[in-house]
Order: sequence, then C-alpha cells, then structure tokens
Amino acid sequence: MAEYQTAHQTARTAAGARATQIDAGLRAHMNKVYGLMSVGMLLTGGVAWAVGTSPALLSIFRDPVTLSPNLLGWAVMFAPLIFVFGLAGMINRMSAATAQLVFYTFAAVMGLSISWIFVAFTGMSIAQVFLVTAIAFSSLSLWGYTTSKDLSGWGTFLFMGVIGLIVAMVVNIFIGSPAIMFAVSALGVLIFAGLTAYDTQSIKNEYIQHAAQGDQEWLNKSATMGALRLYLDFINMFMFLLQFLGARE
Repeated sequence: MAEYQTAHQTARTAAGARATQIDAGLRAHMNKVYGLMSVGMLLTGGVAWAVGTSPALLSIFRDPVTLSPNLLGWAVMFAPLIFVFGLAGMINRMSAATAQLVFYTFAAVMGLSISWIFVAFTGMSIAQVFLVTAIAFSSLSLWGYTTSKDLSGWGTFLFMGVIGLIVAMVVNIFIGSPAIMFAVSALGVLIFAGLTAYDTQSIKNEYIQHAAQGDQEWLNKSATMGALRLYLDFINMFMFLLQFLGARE
C-alpha cells in the first residue's frame, strides 16, 4: 500500500511539474508571437510611411493625384492576398529561420500595398485609428486567451465571412459603390474582431497540444505562424476602421 501511495504521489508530482513547464512555455510562446507580430507591424508601418510620404516612390505604384494603381500597383495590391492563400500553408514545411524571413518579407510587401493611406488620410487620423485598433485588438486577444468559452465553432463561420468580404471587395473595384464599401467595412471590422479572439485561443490551444506531445519541430516555428495570423487580424481591422474613422485629405 505504501509503495502504491509513493508511486501515485511521484506520478502526481511529475504531472504537476510537466504542467508547470507547459504553462511557462506557453507564456514564453505567446510573448514571442506578440513580439514577432510587433516587429512585422513596425516593418509594415515603416515601409508604408516611407513610400506613402514620398511622391517619387508612390508614383512607381500609383498616380500620386488620383491614387489609381498602375500595373505594378495592382501586383503589389494583390500580392498579400496571393501570399495568404498560396504560400502561408508552405510555412509549415519551412525551417523556423526561413519562415520568419518569409513573414518579414510579407510584412514589407504589405507596407507597399497600403502606402497610399498616407496620401488619402491625414496623419493624425491614421495615428488615432491605429491607437483605437491597438486597444480593441489587445482587449479581444486578451479575452480570447483567458475565456473558458470554446471559440472553435467560430472558425468556419469567420472563414466564410472572409471569403465573402474578398469577393465583395473585388466586385466593388469595378462597381465603385459607396454603399457596398460601407457594408464591407462594417462586416470587416466585426469579422476580424472575432478572428482576433478566435486565433488567440487557437494559438494557445495548439501550443498546449503540441507541447504535451513534445513536438519540438512544430514548436520552433509555431510562433511565426501565430504571429502571421494575429498580424493579419490587426492589419485588416485597422484598414476597415480607417474607412469609418479616418479623416480624408
């Protein structure tokens, strides 16, 4: 009996130590996710500001007066979308260093894609909308991390919403309807707000699952994959909010 109790106590101690190790690893993992995302945001903002405030650089991609994209501008505008659907899945097969490099490259291209906002909107309104987005994103991500509610059921609904947004935005490029743009922006804010909470919980749960299995190869590059997901949520929420709150030049 004593031997059974000793073995049972040892097992409980080992399980507790393992849980503590996973908790510590999770905190470090989430810090890395947010850190990589922040670097990506800084890179995007720096590139967008450098190009958007330089008429010579902006004219390479768009007419500096009408902001209509040229052929290269269309390529840059759709490059992030092509990346998300064409290359994002390949990150799983890359090394951790390569995945991180690809993420930073994507962030720089995104900066080129949204550089026009520094001509279309005032600098003050861009800063204000960025602050509003940062507050909303932080609150939603914190809720997604701490809530006991299972958000996994949101995934399919939100993904279909994103597909619908993309289709509506492409159609509206040719129609140019303000009403459609307003509806797209409103739905976009709601969808990416939901994705922020959903993705945060998914990143947390996926880490716990793989850490328990000791999947070190996945853990080495999972922070980059998580950073990409949250980065996309932030950027899209920011761009849709800018349509509502931004003061145009």
